[in-house]
Amino acid sequence: MAAAFPTQARVVIVGGGIMGCSTAYHLAKLGWKDVVLLEQGRLSGGTTWHAAGLVGQLRSYSNLTRLIRYSTELYAKLEAETGLATGWKQCGSLTVARTEERMTLLRRSAAMAQAQGVACEPLTPKEAGDKYPVMRTDDLVGAVWLPGDGKANPADITQALAKGARNNGVRIFEKTRVTAVETKDGRVTGVQTTQGPIKAEIVVNCGGQWARQLGRSVGVTVPLYSCEHMYIVTEKMENVPRDLPVMRDPDGYIYFKEEVGGLLMGGFEPVAKPWNKDVIPDDFEFGMLPDDWDQFQILMDNALIRVPSLDKVGIKTFMNGPESFTPDLNYILGEAPTLKGFFVGAGFNSMGIASSGGAGMALAEWIVAGEPTLDLWPVDIRRFAGFHGNDAWLRDRVAETLGLHYKMPWPQRELESGRPFRRSPLYDRLKAKGAWFGNKMGWERPNWFAGAGKTPEMTYGWGRAAWFDAVAAEHRATREAVTVVDETSFGKILVQGRDAEAQLQRIAANDVAVPVGRTVYTALLNKRGTFESDVTIARLARDRFLVVTGSAQPVRDMDWIGRNLDGAAHVTLSDVTGAWTVLSVMGPNSRALLQAVSRADFANEAFPFGAIREVGVGHATVWASRRTYMGELGWELYVPVEFAATVFEALQAAGAAHGLRDAGYYAIESLRLEKGYRAWGRELTPDDTPWQAGLGWAVKLDKPGGFIGRDALVEAKGKPLARRLVSVVLEDREPLLWGGEALLRDGAPVGDLTSAAYGHTVGASVGLGYVKRADGAAIDAAWLEAGRFEVDLAGVRLKAKVSLRCPYDPAGTRIKG
Repeated sequence: MAAAFPTQARVVIVGGGIMGCSTAYHLAKLGWKDVVLLEQGRLSGGTTWHAAGLVGQLRSYSNLTRLIRYSTELYAKLEAETGLATGWKQCGSLTVARTEERMTLLRRSAAMAQAQGVACEPLTPKEAGDKYPVMRTDDLVGAVWLPGDGKANPADITQALAKGARNNGVRIFEKTRVTAVETKDGRVTGVQTTQGPIKAEIVVNCGGQWARQLGRSVGVTVPLYSCEHMYIVTEKMENVPRDLPVMRDPDGYIYFKEEVGGLLMGGFEPVAKPWNKDVIPDDFEFGMLPDDWDQFQILMDNALIRVPSLDKVGIKTFMNGPESFTPDLNYILGEAPTLKGFFVGAGFNSMGIASSGGAGMALAEWIVAGEPTLDLWPVDIRRFAGFHGNDAWLRDRVAETLGLHYKMPWPQRELESGRPFRRSPLYDRLKAKGAWFGNKMGWERPNWFAGAGKTPEMTYGWGRAAWFDAVAAEHRATREAVTVVDETSFGKILVQGRDAEAQLQRIAANDVAVPVGRTVYTALLNKRGTFESDVTIARLARDRFLVVTGSAQPVRDMDWIGRNLDGAAHVTLSDVTGAWTVLSVMGPNSRALLQAVSRADFANEAFPFGAIREVGVGHATVWASRRTYMGELGWELYVPVEFAATVFEALQAAGAAHGLRDAGYYAIESLRLEKGYRAWGRELTPDDTPWQAGLGWAVKLDKPGGFIGRDALVEAKGKPLARRLVSVVLEDREPLLWGGEALLRDGAPVGDLTSAAYGHTVGASVGLGYVKRADGAAIDAAWLEAGRFEVDLAGVRLKAKVSLRCPYDPAGTRIKG
């Protein structure tokens, strides 16, 4: 007898692919059993059914690796729990390298795997060939072997997860389409379906390719777009046993896995083919697209190079199934910042099978806890803004992002499609000065300058190129004279109202009840006492504060501050990022330069550190804030956009007499790392406390009324700091570090570098990274000094000096490389 269709549920999940079923399964495991899952067709009938089923554990972000490792553990035990096979086979995987550059990357990956606890072994071409007999190896440089990787049957896993969910009380209805999401006062109240309405506290959008249009129907941006993804399955082949490893040849854009005694071969071509459908048809169930051998040709040509015997075997299946891709090749997870109770789990970029076990667990925990239980920033929905949902832009971008799976991930690589996107008022002026632009949160930002009238030549690689000397000059000018940097991309949030101070005091860890005209650096913490963001708060008036945050964070910070405001408080939030240009004037000559273009007094007594004043610069009126992220005297000028050119021209006209030079974000990075300044998303994440990050000075435990996270910090303060952030300087002055390298003490991995760059003042590569003691004892200077520290750079161990102090101190204390 069919179950009665519900009229009410605590949670409604929209979409019965692997992600929807995983989320339902894990909600039930957490005790939330009043869950209804709705699938417009049949389970797995969207994208899941035609996925290739590869499961590779290693990711560049440790928490994403952790979630995939959980996926493998889950898939291995599901059959015993549910009685349904999943097709999971831990057959291991090979990734091969045709070039020295690719092999360097694989050696870096092996070192990173070691730091993350993932088994990974570099191999010679012969050793790789022994594991994959049908593979040609004479053109290879080497390979890596990950024995814990494997493959699975996507549809079978979905059915097993669905059965596990049902066994724990979840109700699943197929052939039931959600026609509308109901909302009231900024939160969801339920859904309308083809079988009737359901009231619900929470709606979870696991709609796969349809997630964008479902989100759009309630004003939620889910920036994904479908591309055609193709693979073939051959007839049975000789020397292809059932336990043949998965094999990836990224230089040829291709992958292989055993399939019923033959090979499944697909790949990620450099220029993909978007499925030109802004609206996906509702009835596209178990759907395929027409064969496109022209698009597939580059993959076929490379497959014949790697496995020559393919030309002697028939092809029994050509699969062309659309899959959704996101602008940055990471999936989308979390509660929508614009609609409370509306969660998203979608956009898996052909990694849904590997990711969805862990992603479903993480999303379920987020729903139950009301916030993420670990650092999920790389996949957090709040990394995107409304403008990322433009269909024309998404089509252009995903044509590039599909190919990023196997494109060389050079340290400084910038995406090229859909640019320029957001532009500062000074973009054209900076371009004329030879700026090489990077992109963050859509903003075009100058990374370095080739010089006026010159075209910057950006060559990606592991070593020095033209940018290196240019950045060195910008770095030295900041230390010795003065530079100006366009930092318009800073997020800027205006907090206004008679209760603004009281509300910010409760949300910020530092004391922001300061006089008008002062700024405060502070953490925004969650209840666990870990970072949700770090910001500078400027008090512009009794009832008006400007919160300045990183370029990537305005949506996240608007959401975090907004959801933690007292509903009865007299306070408003406004994102004013685009209203102000920011020019950072930094260096020992900054005071003299600003004094030359302004009648304001910039002397230390009149304008101390942390002050913010409204001053004239040329004919413009701006806010000048005395702060620094580069370790030198300086001011950040907040300029109304219509006066940006006026202020920039005034600075340039007066600058020659003071040694003014334009500088970019590469110089900022090297300058801030010499000084040990932390960065959100790297040194400061929801996995880190201020005590671990060395920012206890920015926490006021005794301020009246307390703050979010205070209780957790008080508890943590009484425990030994077995994990701490340290500064690292290489003893060898030549190698370049990029971040992500493993850090070893006495030969054993103890952490990795969260950030790294070349320190042109110190004269060696510098970095920041967390180290952890396995015995749980406190990390102090004595423990650091007693150890022999090394950085694993692509398999080469380099001696390093590690300290709780920064490498560069203007007072004279330095760690010298």
